Amino acid sequence: MRRVCLVGAGFIARAHGAALRRIKGVTLAAIVDPNEDAARRLAGEWGGGRVFGSIAAALEADGFDCAHVLVPPPLHHRVALPLIAAGKAVLLEKPMAADAAQCAELIAAAEARGVIIGVNQNFVHHPAFVRLREALARGVIGRGRFVSCIYNVPLRQLAAGQLGHWMFNSPGNLLLEQAVHPLSQIRALAGPITSVAPLADAALEIAPGLDFYPSLTLSLRAERMPAQLRFAVGQSFPFWQISVIGDDGVLTADILANRFFIHGRTKWLEALDGALSAWRTGGAILRDGTRNLIDYALSTLRLKPPSDAFSRSMASTIAAFYQALDKGNAPELDGEFGAELVSLSEKIAALAFPPASSPPAPSVIRGVAAPEIAVLGGTGFIGRHLVRKLVEAGKHVVVMARGLRNLPAIFHDPHVALHPGDIRDRAAVAAAIGEARVVVNLAHGGASGSWEEIRRAMVGGAETVARVCLEKSVHRLVHVGSIASLYLGPQASPVTGATPPDPKPEERADYARAKALCDRMLLDLHAREGLPVCILRPGLVVGAGSSPFHSGLGFYNNEQHCIGWNEGRNPLPFVLVEDVAQAIMLACAAEGINGHCYNLVGDVQLSARDYIALLAEALGRPPRFHPQSARRLWPREYGKWLIKRLGGRHAAPPSFRDLLSRGLLARFDCSDAKRDLGWHPVGDRAGFFADALAVHAPPA
Repeated sequence: MRRVCLVGAGFIARAHGAALRRIKGVTLAAIVDPNEDAARRLAGEWGGGRVFGSIAAALEADGFDCAHVLVPPPLHHRVALPLIAAGKAVLLEKPMAADAAQCAELIAAAEARGVIIGVNQNFVHHPAFVRLREALARGVIGRGRFVSCIYNVPLRQLAAGQLGHWMFNSPGNLLLEQAVHPLSQIRALAGPITSVAPLADAALEIAPGLDFYPSLTLSLRAERMPAQLRFAVGQSFPFWQISVIGDDGVLTADILANRFFIHGRTKWLEALDGALSAWRTGGAILRDGTRNLIDYALSTLRLKPPSDAFSRSMASTIAAFYQALDKGNAPELDGEFGAELVSLSEKIAALAFPPASSPPAPSVIRGVAAPEIAVLGGTGFIGRHLVRKLVEAGKHVVVMARGLRNLPAIFHDPHVALHPGDIRDRAAVAAAIGEARVVVNLAHGGASGSWEEIRRAMVGGAETVARVCLEKSVHRLVHVGSIASLYLGPQASPVTGATPPDPKPEERADYARAKALCDRMLLDLHAREGLPVCILRPGLVVGAGSSPFHSGLGFYNNEQHCIGWNEGRNPLPFVLVEDVAQAIMLACAAEGINGHCYNLVGDVQLSARDYIALLAEALGRPPRFHPQSARRLWPREYGKWLIKRLGGRHAAPPSFRDLLSRGLLARFDCSDAKRDLGWHPVGDRAGFFADALAVHAPPA
């Protein structure tokens, strides 16, 4: 029985834990992470394993034989070296290391110690790709002559403006993070790559002095056949397909849809062959699509292990690593394979991307003289607009956020001080607030997971901020919540700032429930302990820096189709982000508003149908709104929940009350915010269109 240690307890560690469960002869023996709470939670999910806060402590206990290195790429080299030196076999997540020199050092250390290292380039073991390789090996299309790959995918971090991720630090890092996926498949098919000719498209400046290249085209020469790769990230339509053109057909693996099909010929005349070969190819696509649907249903019901392509590719790659260990052989995806991809990425970056004219401006953690306002969670969507307005008004601002890398230019202004921290960390909150007289809390605590985790993050984090504000006797805490804390289903009277939070929060979805409890907790602290709090509840916030596909209209299975919460004819409570930032700034200085709540809804209130029509005009794309009703949606949502419960997953049942509230049929009266704050949101339709929708139009 091989004893395995997972180094890193983040998202990918769960995928490794699930894969290990499917492999005989291995057991999860240890988990290492500086965040020992995260390591303990992971150990609980996967049935055990000792928890350690450091590699040194785990090695001293000597309770494992193999290690999976699952930390961020810049740490791969530093983490793997002591494991290799201790004689442990190591499986590294991709990329193998941050540069080719580090890869070479890891390989040399492994050879000197006589241990095996592998790299988890799991898409080489993707089910559809495996079928393509097998068909090519059998000679189904004769000799392969050319490989063509299109990698056209969204990039969640880019869309969300989360630019602190390592891959945004330099153009080459993006290749190591993303391009190694299709490059690993091309390398497996075409053999070692001997030369490359890249052509990069235009760059985007995502931070001062920092360019980001979202797309490029590569021509590659390899030992077995030439290849071409179209690499594009941050795209709206996800499409990843790799094909091998041969003497007698074309093999194609559709990676995202997990389908494999062949373009071939039949024995019939050309006219008939065109129809018969099309039916054969179409039939293969239909069979794979149907099989994937059945596998999904069976996996959801726990009648078979997870059968999605990603889970299967992870399980197959990790199983292949341990099969190689059992035989004493290097796996196909060994250190040499991983190092070749890192070296190739460096070569592409050197040829495709011009050197930066100046180094990126660092996000310096610094102080400012006499800070007036502390903005917690100030690097997000609303925060960026607020900080800019405050600086333009001559204010000295302290900004606290969990990530401070690759920030926009406004955060480099000498009027802005930066502090790393999380609102759940009392010491970090206290340090950030310092002597500031006004605190704006835009942070939500990074809520995800179970209800209890969401409650601790959102409500617990908001209470931590409130307690620190009380201790420091701040003049005002402006808590920026959401209209989600209110019940917004059909009702006779308009909703005002005096409308209390939903009296039945337990019947709402987790996010809305937590928002309602936050409001209650803060108002209670105001009543009992004199917390000088003002609560602002923005409506559906739109504008530059956000996604135009707002969940307030409905839910999106993809960007092109919005499944409405209702018929989509009622006016919705839109508000421009600039107007929200203006209201927050006004609330920092207004008199007599402690203990008050204000809803922030603009004067231009389009219906969901109107919004989607205007969005289509702005984007030049065909988004569609699909009207529904709460009475039709509720049985569907209940059916989804029932399937999850039958599959053993714990989740609260859907609430009809929550669906009614999401329809936003309530009317808003924001005259109190306009009167008490002196707030004047944009009132003309043309101005709203320009700031809410036209800002998302693609460049000409």
